[in-house]
Amino acid sequence: MKSFMQKNYHNFNARTLKLACESYVQYLKRGGQFLVSVGGAMSTAKLGVSLAEMIRQNKIHSISTTGANLEEDIFNLIAADQYLQISDYRNLTARDEEFIRQQGFSRVTDTCIPIRAAVVALEAVLLKVWKEADSTCQSLFPHEYFYAAFDQGLLDNLFHGRENDSWVYAAWKHDIPIFVPGWEDSTMGNIFVGHLIKNNIQQRNIMRTGIDYMESLIHWVEKVPREKGFLQIGGGLAGDFAIAAVPTIVQSLGKDISLWNYFCQISDSTTSYGSYSGATPSEKITWKKIDLATHAFMIESDATIVVPLMFDYILNA
Repeated sequence: MKSFMQKNYHNFNARTLKLACESYVQYLKRGGQFLVSVGGAMSTAKLGVSLAEMIRQNKIHSISTTGANLEEDIFNLIAADQYLQISDYRNLTARDEEFIRQQGFSRVTDTCIPIRAAVVALEAVLLKVWKEADSTCQSLFPHEYFYAAFDQGLLDNLFHGRENDSWVYAAWKHDIPIFVPGWEDSTMGNIFVGHLIKNNIQQRNIMRTGIDYMESLIHWVEKVPREKGFLQIGGGLAGDFAIAAVPTIVQSLGKDISLWNYFCQISDSTTSYGSYSGATPSEKITWKKIDLATHAFMIESDATIVVPLMFDYILNA
């Protein structure tokens, strides 16, 4: 991929992608560490195939993600062979959508997730570890309950050889931190609240919150060497939350710390008034997230196409 980009990518978004890859590799060589934020429906788009390898090869050092991407990676891990693909999804009618629902699927663009094989199966596993925490008054982060399920082998018989394509499984294996702001917005977050209301779980504080995640993220950032990079895939809370750690350290804690040295955002949202996803990186200078010295890149393209290309370049550089 490196030689291909060097030969073919000379202008516009293609050139920006090439420069972002080259800069990423240089920061790694200098001992830099990278946080990657994952928005959108990247897990359902099987980003885990390349993201997991980046984790295994120590090219990514922490991840900020939505609760949906956290759980949808596991849905893929345990039920990928039962997913339904729809090639003509743009022409579905409301009646078509109702039929899909009646068949036991929930649709994400061209991919339909099997509710029983994915959601119900994962709920049963997580409820077990949630109840264990409830009985022992243990308090964990949402992603740590996934890790607990791995530790106990509760999902092992459902993997079917797909472990290498799961970025959550790779993060557990390599013990890299995950930060999941707004987890309660996810399907498993909704389900957890339901079990609280039904008194299947007695103590809501077994689940640590976004405030705890921010505190944990700040501690991680403070320990990172001076060279630190931020790769934002899509917009949304996963990126907003994580990039705010540095200005929090500078402004709220009054500590002297370097801003993000590398910043790259991959989004197909065009820049417009009030559109965060399309905001140019330079806007972040006023918020003390990056500065004039930051290597900043904005790639306006489909992340499902761009990110695997970028990761392949970095993995083989």
